[in-house]
Amino acid sequence: MRIAMIGTGYVGLVSGACFADFGHQIICVDKDEGKIAALKAGKMPIWEPGLEGLVAANVARGRLKFTTDLAEGVAGAEAVFIAVGTPARRGDGHADLTFVFEAVRELAKVLDRPTVVITKSTVPVGTGDKIAAILAEEGAPAGTTVASNPEFLREGAAIADFKHPDRIVVGADDDRARHILKEIYRPLFLNKAPILFTGRRTAELTKYAANAFLAVKISFINEIADLCEAVDADVQEVARGIGLDNRIGSKFLHPGPGYGGSCFPKDTLALLHTAREAGVEQRIVRTTVEVNDARKASMAGRVAAALGGELAGKRIGVLGLAFKPNTDDMRDSPSIPLITALLEGGASVHAFDPAAREQAEPLLPGAEFADDPNAVAEGADALVIVTEWDEFRALDLVGLAQRMRGDVLVDLRNVYDREEAEEAKLRYFGLGRPGPSAQE
Repeated sequence: MRIAMIGTGYVGLVSGACFADFGHQIICVDKDEGKIAALKAGKMPIWEPGLEGLVAANVARGRLKFTTDLAEGVAGAEAVFIAVGTPARRGDGHADLTFVFEAVRELAKVLDRPTVVITKSTVPVGTGDKIAAILAEEGAPAGTTVASNPEFLREGAAIADFKHPDRIVVGADDDRARHILKEIYRPLFLNKAPILFTGRRTAELTKYAANAFLAVKISFINEIADLCEAVDADVQEVARGIGLDNRIGSKFLHPGPGYGGSCFPKDTLALLHTAREAGVEQRIVRTTVEVNDARKASMAGRVAAALGGELAGKRIGVLGLAFKPNTDDMRDSPSIPLITALLEGGASVHAFDPAAREQAEPLLPGAEFADDPNAVAEGADALVIVTEWDEFRALDLVGLAQRMRGDVLVDLRNVYDREEAEEAKLRYFGLGRPGPSAQE
């Protein structure tokens, strides 16, 4: 099937490459000439494991192409996916649909046949109705329909998630759109991936509801971690104890410095905005946002407490900058408020991340950046683990301790056990675990 993908960001590029790998003919369209030139040269705009090889293989087979020409991209397409950004709007947190509606208006003018227009972008309830209205106003071919197909991709595992999904949600109000999307995803039927057909508005809301619920789980276990510290319990064991209940599940029950990234922060705010417009209170989601904001703001205080309450003149090494491992995404990363507060407190910060340095440097102008953990530890009064990259799970703690001036390890991801750190002559401060904590 011939498919156009408008947008070559995280969702558009991963989706386009995976659809091409299914055997479809894909053209990815983007206005950014530099990005398209880079993609044609084989350079990826994002860091995602396996993506570069997947793109290269399908370009070589002639199934994946890139262009800045929208008319060329959609010519003869049976389906057009819209996968442009919907960032949180300043002031009210509502999803900014500027790029979506601009793409739709331009699309309507160049479609050469009745087409199914599908939103991959995360959009508020009712956006599909507005897209349908714009297509009609701008003279799109009669019979053009609109569907919603939200993505559920985890950064760092996006290709596996796309090819082995928990579910495929399709929001469509007509049989033709359902048929086209069923054909697009037919290769996944071999994996017995469940496909859920719903109304368009239901599909739009499903994406926000899913992310909000996962954000609730994260904020919940973070608050339980604080309680564990107060009563000398172990949050790791508490999480395992409740996670083994199949009604709850073990995923997203890992305490940390707060959630970040491209989805949870903006999607929870957008859901709250939608609820306000509908006159419906969402107290659980609102509290989740408040808990997460407070969580991220409190992390520098934990580091200060571990150092005896004083940051001025201290040298602090930070391991991990991206909001999660296996990505270079710095959007709403907990490392940003942490490092900013440490610098404001008079500390010097030396940081290392395996992938996110290029993205992080403009966001953290006061920090210095190192090429490896050893350089970060050199002369440091404290080391802080912020992102749980695999390579941080097997550090030479003895070697790092010998390079340090101080002896503090603040583990905001509970990567290590206290015994391991103490054997290396480090004072260990984790989250929600027995013994001394960074809050003491």
